[in-house]
Amino acid sequence: MRRSSMILGLCLSKRCLLLPSSHANSRIDLITERFHISRVLRYDSAEPTKRIRGVGLISPEKRHQENELSSEVEKIYKILRNYHSRVPKLELALNESNIDLQPGLIVQVLDRCGDAGNLGYRFFLWASKQPNYHNSYEVCKSMVKILSKMRQFGAVWALLEEMKNENPHLIEAELFVVLMRRFASANMAKKAVEVLDEMPKYGIDPDEFVFGSLLDALCKNGYVKDASTLFEDMRVRFPPNLRCFTSLLYGWCREGKLVEAKHVLVQMKEAGLEPDVVVFTNLLSGYAHAGKMADAYDLMKDMRRRGFEPNANCYTVLIQALCKMEKRMDEAMRVFVEMERYGCEADIVTYTALISGFCKWGMIDKGYSVLDDMRKKGVMPSQVTYMQIMVAHEKKEQFEECLELIEKMKERGCHPDLLIYNVVIRLACKLGEVKEAVRLWNEMEATNGLSPGADTFVIMINGFTSQGYLVEACDHFKEMVSRGIFSAPQYGTLKTLLNTLVRDDKVEMAKDVWSCISSKSSSCELNVAAWTIWIHALVARGHVKEACSYCLDMIEMDLMPQPDTYVKLMKGLNKLYNRTIAAEITEKVMKMASEREMSFKMYKRRGEDDLIEKAKPKGSKEGKKKGTSDHHKHKWGGERSKAKAF
Repeated sequence: MRRSSMILGLCLSKRCLLLPSSHANSRIDLITERFHISRVLRYDSAEPTKRIRGVGLISPEKRHQENELSSEVEKIYKILRNYHSRVPKLELALNESNIDLQPGLIVQVLDRCGDAGNLGYRFFLWASKQPNYHNSYEVCKSMVKILSKMRQFGAVWALLEEMKNENPHLIEAELFVVLMRRFASANMAKKAVEVLDEMPKYGIDPDEFVFGSLLDALCKNGYVKDASTLFEDMRVRFPPNLRCFTSLLYGWCREGKLVEAKHVLVQMKEAGLEPDVVVFTNLLSGYAHAGKMADAYDLMKDMRRRGFEPNANCYTVLIQALCKMEKRMDEAMRVFVEMERYGCEADIVTYTALISGFCKWGMIDKGYSVLDDMRKKGVMPSQVTYMQIMVAHEKKEQFEECLELIEKMKERGCHPDLLIYNVVIRLACKLGEVKEAVRLWNEMEATNGLSPGADTFVIMINGFTSQGYLVEACDHFKEMVSRGIFSAPQYGTLKTLLNTLVRDDKVEMAKDVWSCISSKSSSCELNVAAWTIWIHALVARGHVKEACSYCLDMIEMDLMPQPDTYVKLMKGLNKLYNRTIAAEITEKVMKMASEREMSFKMYKRRGEDDLIEKAKPKGSKEGKKKGTSDHHKHKWGGERSKAKAF
């Protein structure tokens, strides 16, 4: 696989990075998604209705092997962290470390790198060059996951192409399932479907499992309409089964379209398939989360008439929905009591839903009571359980309570995860406790062995920026870029950092930040929005000539400036009486407009109108709908700090 390193490197250097513009989920949505009952109600395993009481089980043999390799994994991870931005020194350090590339070691190192895809990628390239080393299926699968999570889809296809040529026996259907899920989660439904057509080129014919996985990925990421169309188109090739119908039912219920969900039930019966408990539970979830609790209760009765006794999943769905509604916690507790009366044993999902509800509505003490109750009954809380209480403390700005809860978690053998640290670090920065934030960061990496992800970096950078620690903010931003974590959703952080640096007359530092993401050695794919952020930041502080220079660089990359950007530059150059640069930019923009069959006059007028609209005081814009302009402004922006704590 030595040649694979060259191909992957070429793909990355050519920026085969597909970065769709998408909104980042809020932390509450992330917690809910991570903990939703649908995680349990899926046909991806042999026992879809099996519930988990506490942490998962790992075979003793696998745990023993992981313990043996843990010291080697940490040793390699430290080398990667220290030298990842200097490839020659990194390879030299790895060569001198006398690493024994045992089976399983590379997979563990890749897992240890977490969201820092560049670290894992660098180690994979180095390992591929070692004599007598051959990649295994597990290593290739890990790399597909890492590269696709980085949205380096071009590099994924290059890796699969290399595997086809050199190790075709390593290619299995599961690799394509991983790729389908990543495309779907990246809002690329069309690309996810195209994977199905590409599989035969690699010697794999899609079967019912692969097709079912594709439908599942589309439905879980908001593309149930596309999934439904695909399902109808592929009926002959892939006969309908219960898993396909269940995925579609879940998708429509998730969208709140219960009429379409009921139609899926009709189709299911026409196909000769009888709904099971999982199907009913999905429909129950649709009713509950649409606020139709009376219909949900009626469905529970109907289940009993049909001979299906509602299980713990069914009751938990109702409890989750009630906990999201204000002043219905008493009803949620009544459902909980009824659940126990019918002999359905509550588990971690149920208890966490109750704790989440109490904390959401400001009853933290009752949340702690439920926490104590679940521990007495032998159900051990997870990080997600503690997260509900942690978010409630953050909302009330109770920093000391957060630290105390972290210590309690450690005492009980439940070590904080990245989401927990994100909450506490964010609160520390908000309250000006920057030293505490740094201490928590170091504890997270060194003591708990966690690799900071994009959210963690963004929180830390925004914290440093708001408190005036601009050097540290720049260092963390560059570290995020070098680890391959920076992408389009972090443009808001980029804007805040660049605006703050330029506003404080630290233009050279701002240029250094920009160069780390725009240089040829960077794997960042910059779109028009990123260039606009940088150019507008310079223009706002009077650095018009520098802004024009970067605008020309942008045009050289075949990216057309936004209309208001062009008008801003022309006004700035007019004040400087610099007609030469103005003529050069105008000529290039007119050419780009012509190539795009666009009227230059309309382009210029639109820019002028945009500037007039932006210059109006807030609240005076006619026809502005709530949740439209403000939403987009919030997406890219970030509040400036009103005062610096230090």
